[in-house]
Amino acid sequence: MFDVITFGSATWDIFIRDNDLSFVIGGKTGKEVCFPLGSKIDVDEIRFFSGGGGTNTATTFAKQGLKTAYCGAVGNDLAGESIIKDLKRVGVNTSLIQKVSKKPTNHSLILSIPNQDRTIFSYKGASNLVSFKNIDLSAKYFYLSPLSKSFEYLVNYAWKRGIKVAVNMGQSQLNLPKKRLEKILSKTNILILNKEESSLLSGIPYEKEEEIFNYISNFYSGIFVMTKGSKGLLAFDGKRKYKCGILKSKVVDRTGAGDSFAAGFVSEYIISGDILKAIQFGSANATSCLTKWGAKNGIINRNDEYRKIKIQTI
Repeated sequence: MFDVITFGSATWDIFIRDNDLSFVIGGKTGKEVCFPLGSKIDVDEIRFFSGGGGTNTATTFAKQGLKTAYCGAVGNDLAGESIIKDLKRVGVNTSLIQKVSKKPTNHSLILSIPNQDRTIFSYKGASNLVSFKNIDLSAKYFYLSPLSKSFEYLVNYAWKRGIKVAVNMGQSQLNLPKKRLEKILSKTNILILNKEESSLLSGIPYEKEEEIFNYISNFYSGIFVMTKGSKGLLAFDGKRKYKCGILKSKVVDRTGAGDSFAAGFVSEYIISGDILKAIQFGSANATSCLTKWGAKNGIINRNDEYRKIKIQTI
């Protein structure tokens, strides 16, 4: 039996950085990258790393000494082989990975401009073809990264077998009918969302934090964490609320920081059962992730020293 099985995407990430790309003010995010159509553009840096929510989180769990497996799909290609090799190197069991021929491995092209945010071109390939039927998924915990399908199936599978579930949802889960989604989530143990996702789930503007927490506590009895980017987080364990800011550090690349926080939080909670330690380790793991290129290269090992964030009980 595994301590944790993670579910979610497995992606081959291609990072491109160019110092000369320009942007214009406007658009959905306030700034948009622009470049001449039909031209050839030289770039300053290119790097290749494995990524994806399912494999990123599996790496954190394995590095904390937990017996970890990743269950997902990759293409029958070099990128898929590279992802499997990366997982094996950090001690993640890969026996539950399916190789498919109908689509290539997921890819992301991550375009960044120094001192600006990034733009991600995402190809959803093999990960969408994974099948969880007729597989023995014996574990103490499931960790569900954003999934395009089988979310409800996996929660019910775990519920019937007494497996605890930690969830970090994506858009496809949040688009489920509200009552159906609430029923699914009521069978889980840890729910981690960012402020925009919390707003979508509750239908309440994210600035109204108290109302969001009241809404979620009406149907959810597990641990709920709402991350707020540069403003830190709020957490609720059914008895008390906790809040903290962020640890200051240099930022090299933001890819995978959310995964690093969530898996760091859950791994420490599995090990110690202490929500304060879980917040501290999750925050430190996310901060460390920001200091390295790629989603996995900054992940903290179990015995590493790390800075501890101050937490308020409210």
